[in-house]
Order: sequence, then structure tokens, then C-alpha cells
Amino acid sequence: MASSPGLSLREIVDKLGGTIEGAHNIRAIENTRIKAVASLNSANKDQIAFFSDQRYRNQLAGTQAASVIMSQQSFDALNKSPCPTIVCDNPYAYYARLATMLNPTPVSSPGVHPSATSMSTVPASTHIGAGAVIGRGVTLGERVVIHPGAIVSDNVSIGNDCHLFPHSVLYAGIVLGERVIVHAGAVVGADGFGFAPDFKQGKGEWVKIPHSGRVIVGNDVEIGANTTIDRGSLEDTCIGNGVKIDNLVQIGHNCSIGEHTVIAACVGMAGSSVVGSHCQIGGAAMIAGHLEIADQVIVSPGTMIFKSIKKASRHTGIMPSDEHHNWTRNAAKLRRLDEMSKNIKQLQQEIHGTFAL
Repeated sequence: MASSPGLSLREIVDKLGGTIEGAHNIRAIENTRIKAVASLNSANKDQIAFFSDQRYRNQLAGTQAASVIMSQQSFDALNKSPCPTIVCDNPYAYYARLATMLNPTPVSSPGVHPSATSMSTVPASTHIGAGAVIGRGVTLGERVVIHPGAIVSDNVSIGNDCHLFPHSVLYAGIVLGERVIVHAGAVVGADGFGFAPDFKQGKGEWVKIPHSGRVIVGNDVEIGANTTIDRGSLEDTCIGNGVKIDNLVQIGHNCSIGEHTVIAACVGMAGSSVVGSHCQIGGAAMIAGHLEIADQVIVSPGTMIFKSIKKASRHTGIMPSDEHHNWTRNAAKLRRLDEMSKNIKQLQQEIHGTFAL
């Protein structure tokens, strides 16, 4: 396959903004062609790197990149850049957009594989892979790609330009907006974990609570591999526009996640919790049920949230690992903090009383 001709620095700046700096004769360098993005260490003469931290000045000085992306502040702090430079407001986001331009998503040819099963009308622009199943009453937008083995149950609505990767599952009645990506093995719309206890004198059973709500997913959402999003029990589980969910995340029934929040891998969110917009939830964090988390909250990895957070803030609740016997000894002392605090206050009062005499 022929290699991509790439983009010139001028074409990149015309599309993404920023300015070209680092040489007296800009015209002599703006036609430099970029075929790929790379790190400062590994980039070569037809690749571009980004620089966002002064700790990497040595790597910048030795880079063989054709060009580098950096902020105005970084550019001003350097005596000179070793190569032509694109100066922009947010180098990391600029790099991400440029990488997307240089690595476009492969286009799937429209059509339905002979082994796929569809009981709904399929637009001519849709691609349905081998063994995929489309139920009754499904509404498909334009240019939807459904990969092999994916299952779309009855009465699902899927917007334009969505991608369902292999063996992902949409339960009945789920709604996806436009440009949604559902990665392999993800399950959207399974019943929530809802059971009513019916016990008397230590005997009885758990009675399953039917889940008649849906999952409503906004535009430009990405759902990671093997992530599960449960349907609502009475009301809907709602995922806002631009939300990015990593792999192996569990979102319980009736949860609501605000726009452009990001959730890292292995997070667990219990039912009926509301997370605001532009939040960042670190990997393996746990959020208890029926809580409200304000906009722009940051939850550090491994943190457990047991009460609502009313304002934008960062929350961390991590006890560092240690040798087992040290950890258990320190954990035991934590249980006595309240008692120790009272004793300290009593000693302070006694000391002050002694000096007063």
C-alpha cells in the first residue's frame, strides 16, 4: 500500500490554527511534510512531536523531528527550538487532533454480510459485519458500522456515524446519539442490580425488581471494551454528550453523567448517582449510590466517594501500600483516631490549666 503523502505545516496550521515559528524564512519551512506523529525521542524527519513539559528539554534538544508542537509559554522559555515549531494554546489537544487527521478511521464499505441477520430496515450507507444481529424496530442512522458479532436488540435507535465493535451488545430500547463508539464486549442496557429483600426470621428470598427504563447516550460518546451500563429501573440512565468511558467500567441503573466527563478504567458507580459535567474520575475509583457530584470535580485513582460533593474540587482517599504487618498496624491505629483526638484535647486542657496556676 502506498504511503500517505501527509500534510504540510501550512496545511496543518490552516486546519487546526496556531503559528509556525523557529526560522527567519517561514516560507522555506511551511511546506515541510508531516506523515505521522511520534515522541521526541523516536521522531524522524517526516514526523512531528509535541513538547509540553520543561522536564523534557534534553529530549527536545536532541530530537530529529521535522517539527514540534508547543505552547507560546514554552517557546518563549527556550533560547531556540531545534526545528520548525507550531505554537498553539494546548499542545496535547493539538497533537490529538493532528494524530486523528493523519490516522483517519478506515472506511467500511456499505453492505450487509450474508451471515448477518437483520429484521429492520438498513440504510444503504450502513455496514453490518459477519454474524451481527439487528432486531425488530431498530432505527439506524447513516454510515453506521456494526462489526462482526455485535447484537442490536429490538427498538434500539442508533444515530449517524456510530461504530459498534465486535460482540458489543445493545439491549432493547437503547438510544445512541451520533458518532458514538461502543468497543468490543461492552454491554449497554442490561438490568440493574435491583432486588427487594423479603426475609422473615432469617428465611426468605430476594425479589427481582423489573427494569423498564432505558439508557440514553448522547453524541460523541466513547464506551470502552467490556464496560457495562445498566438500564434504569423506572427512569433512564443518561450519558451526556462527549462523555469518554474507559474499559471495564460499571455504571449502575438510573445514573446520570454530565457532558464531557471522563471515567478511567475499573471505576464502579452504584445506582442513582449523578455526576456533573467536565468531571475526571480516576481509575478504580468507587462512587456509592444516590450521590450528587458537582461539575468539574476530580476524583483521584482508587478513591472511594461515600458522600455528595457540592463544589468543584479534587478528592483523594488513598492509603499507600506497605508491608502487610506495617499496614495492618497503621490501619488499627486509624480506628482509634477519634479516641486519640479526645485524649490530646484533654491533655492540652490539663497543660494549659497547669500553666495558668
